[in-house]
Amino acid sequence: MQYFHYKEAFELENGQSLPELTIAYHTYGTLNADKSNVVWVCHALTANSDAADWWNGIIGSGHIINPERFFIVCANIIGSCYGTTGPLSENAKTGNPYYSDFPLITIRDMVKAHILLRKHLGIDKIFLAMGGSMGGYQAMEWAVMEKEVIQHLFLLATSATESAWGIATHTAQRLAIEADSTWNTASPDAGKKGLKAARAIGMLTYRNYGIMVQQQTDSDHEKIDNFKATSYITYQGDKLVNRFNAYSYWALTKTMDSHNIARGRGGKPETVLQSIHQKTLLIGISSDILCPLIEQHFLANNLPNSTLIEIDSSYGHDGFMVESKLISQHLGEWLGDFFVLNYGAKI
Repeated sequence: MQYFHYKEAFELENGQSLPELTIAYHTYGTLNADKSNVVWVCHALTANSDAADWWNGIIGSGHIINPERFFIVCANIIGSCYGTTGPLSENAKTGNPYYSDFPLITIRDMVKAHILLRKHLGIDKIFLAMGGSMGGYQAMEWAVMEKEVIQHLFLLATSATESAWGIATHTAQRLAIEADSTWNTASPDAGKKGLKAARAIGMLTYRNYGIMVQQQTDSDHEKIDNFKATSYITYQGDKLVNRFNAYSYWALTKTMDSHNIARGRGGKPETVLQSIHQKTLLIGISSDILCPLIEQHFLANNLPNSTLIEIDSSYGHDGFMVESKLISQHLGEWLGDFFVLNYGAKI
């Protein structure tokens, strides 16, 4: 992991500012002579900058986004707890961690930070900006903010605006965190039990009825307690608590709520999408209830140069992480057509 330290004030969309900014990031591969091989991976809610780890099967040696061909960059988002400035970071103005004083961050603020890092790395063009879920929010915003920089888009299980369903889910998760008696104390451990409950709520939207019944139904019909589904949800909550932070989770769900590609751009989402002319591959998951196929159909109907692939998967929203084999197949075919057209060879 590498770090970029920006020592000037970082102005935020809401009018506030961070006195300075640190961005944690990973790179894989080598930038070629004409700087034409950059793939920028934008990550989702609780991921980090090590894309080859959390998206193994898509990113890395032997996979479709291969460092032997591409220069791959993934930057940890503002507000996270994995190295980039967030609620646990020291506020240079006070000398203490931000905790609950960390300001509201929007998707556009995250992209603005990506742009700072892009310039620091000497990158002029991004061949492919890609991301799923919240990562797709970032990639899409970036295509609007720097139309001449982003050349192609790959968007999975994502949407042009955060839905009322998504906002309601995030609100329930924040209420769970806020109900923890330790919440808002000046400690990195504040809100841990609330975070566990928030993750439990999230898991119900990342998966769905079908996959839960298929994988977590007890075969013992005599049980009255200690059910398999209970153990699964408890395990998932503990797993997140052991690697993430409640302040970051609370802040980043607020960030997702603010996502609206049309905000401040003088039109509806349709109008803004129609201005995105980059060649775009969209993938939607058949069983996704958090960002359902209707959202990807909306994108496909309004992005003028897009291709929509629907993956039939039982894994719900998490399908964009789980179905790496299918995703690689479709991405490879889509990229392959481009490489034949431009370089006379398949990827």
